[in-house]
Amino acid sequence: MDKKLRNRTLLFLLLAGIAVFVFIRLSNRQPVAKIAAVLPVRQNIVSSISSNGKVEPIAPYSIRAQLDTFVGKVNVSEGQNVKKGQILLELNVKDAAAQLAAAKSKLLRAQEDLRAAHAGGRADEAARVNGDLAKAIAERDRIQKEHDSLKRLLAQGAATQDEAAANELSLTKAQAEVNRLTAAKQEFDRQVSLSGSQGELAVEQAQSDVGALEDKVRQGRITAPTDGTLYALPVKAGDYVKVGDLLAEMADLHKVRVRAFIDEPEMGGLEASLPVRITWDALPNKVWSGRTEVIPKQVVPRGSRSVGELLCSVENEKLELLPNTNVNVRINSRERINVLTVPRGTVDTVGGQTFVFVVKDGVGKSILEKRSIRVGIADATNYEVVSGVDVKDVIALPGDADFRDGMTVKVVNMETPNVPGGSGGVL
Repeated sequence: MDKKLRNRTLLFLLLAGIAVFVFIRLSNRQPVAKIAAVLPVRQNIVSSISSNGKVEPIAPYSIRAQLDTFVGKVNVSEGQNVKKGQILLELNVKDAAAQLAAAKSKLLRAQEDLRAAHAGGRADEAARVNGDLAKAIAERDRIQKEHDSLKRLLAQGAATQDEAAANELSLTKAQAEVNRLTAAKQEFDRQVSLSGSQGELAVEQAQSDVGALEDKVRQGRITAPTDGTLYALPVKAGDYVKVGDLLAEMADLHKVRVRAFIDEPEMGGLEASLPVRITWDALPNKVWSGRTEVIPKQVVPRGSRSVGELLCSVENEKLELLPNTNVNVRINSRERINVLTVPRGTVDTVGGQTFVFVVKDGVGKSILEKRSIRVGIADATNYEVVSGVDVKDVIALPGDADFRDGMTVKVVNMETPNVPGGSGGVL
């Protein structure tokens, strides 16, 4: 009995030892991580920059008041399409019109005076001066003949000394009158010449005054300088405006400019003629296309951001984008056609090394391999893979478990790759 009991005890101890060993092994065993995975796909990928911007007219016309006055009449409304030469506003220019009439009258008088000066003076004054001088000369010549005749008669004893003396006195007076009227004629001619120069200046000044007042009167009728959309009309009838005040703003809005505010870290991907996509929250189902034009040359503060101001030209055929509206801007900076891609979430970078975890064997319990890859451009969901994996590699998707090289996993879900727009697919 003792031998049998001892054998049973030994058997029991052996079984207990085996049970303890198995228990310890099972206790130390880690559970197999269950993961999802995905296959790389070939697709088109676009690297884009997204930001905000503001719509501006490309060639705006600002119409400003040229005189201090009241707005008399407004013939258009804000947002209206107008034609070149169409009357937009009428300002009160009654005072200017009255001043213009007076200035035109003054110009006519100055022109008449100038014509008279060029003709040798006014006809009546010139005739009087010339007539008086001619009459005085004729009278002097008559007396001179009498004087010569008296001298001969006096020599013959046929005339007296008193008659000769009286004639001499008359001749002296006649010559003095001729001298006086000759001097008057010379002064008249000098004044005529001076009046001609002054008259030319007077005509020029009067013409300048008339021109300025005509401009003021014309400026009372504000017309459209070109075909376009009147997008700003800050005045109404009865408003008082001063010189320089804004009356209206207009432009051709079939093509507009968007000033996009690009954050400093993203400016390196900018260049001219990149495609641009514009959206506006007010019309969420609309998209406008354009191109980059002027690349930022400096960084400026904008609120809490440091941005470069990128200018883009945008087609606006239906005139739906309005100046000064805030829009969303997406610039497609680079594009790759039919390249191998993996989801962004599968890619990690540590110490300058970019890698993914590839599932080896791919069925049931598998092993993770940490594999270095080289990536190209990226969009919001995918990376372009330049080298390191191919279309047959199974790529582990991150989940609850922390991946490590050589880790045992079980793929329980093979997800469909993220292919924007339905292009590409699992190969």
